[in-house]
Amino acid sequence: MNVDLGALTPIAARKAREAEELRCAAAGLWAKAEALPHARDLRAALTGGTVIAEMKRRSPSGGELRSALDPAAVARGYAHAGAAAISVLTDAVDFGGSLDDLDAVHGAVQIPVLRKDFVVDPVQIAEARVAGADWVLLIVALLDGALLDACLDAVRRAHGHAIVEVHDEAELARALDSDVECIGINNRDLRTLRTDLSTFGRLRSLVPDSIVCISESGIREPADAARLVLEGADAVLLGEVLMRAADPVAACAAMVVAAREAAA
Repeated sequence: MNVDLGALTPIAARKAREAEELRCAAAGLWAKAEALPHARDLRAALTGGTVIAEMKRRSPSGGELRSALDPAAVARGYAHAGAAAISVLTDAVDFGGSLDDLDAVHGAVQIPVLRKDFVVDPVQIAEARVAGADWVLLIVALLDGALLDACLDAVRRAHGHAIVEVHDEAELARALDSDVECIGINNRDLRTLRTDLSTFGRLRSLVPDSIVCISESGIREPADAARLVLEGADAVLLGEVLMRAADPVAACAAMVVAAREAAA
């Protein structure tokens, strides 16, 4: 796709190559994915002002975060702290993740699990579901209209769910033209990697109340989580702030309390 993704352009190109290799196994992946039961429902887990807690070892914007990560142990801690769902970065090269991490988390908790990666082909959705993902992330900037619809069809085919991520008004309009159940508003500009929490408030007013709306990136303290919930976030997705904390589980618990109090 001819989209300027700035610092993330090399990642998107690499994902396209990985997807091409994955297509060789597509028939087997789809047979397994289509036989799976329906995924855990994030909408049901979000009762208002809740937290999606993320794990990753590093990132292009944050550098090394938590190299000694035990995904299953952290997932159990997040669930105990009150997280509604868990996001797992599965990209190996830039984020230090893997599908093994996803599988470990899915087996450790009963709450929904999101595979957070750069999806550029429907076959990656089958791969995600087979590896234990209930939800997948679809980034509108990476997917033209036809491809976004094909990926959403693939999500339904695999009995899963999708968070459709947007960064500006044009991307949001494209997402709303498709049959989406959940919008993720990313406060980070993928082209520059800078964050601005005002992005959420600007775009939230354009999202129908029938669609679950999540605020992503740039949330550094409980007051930020509370602010975004008050601005209409059904949930906040927290990654770097938890991975940098001395105690990620305690940090998650503090965010959960702030989000729930704001929603009350």
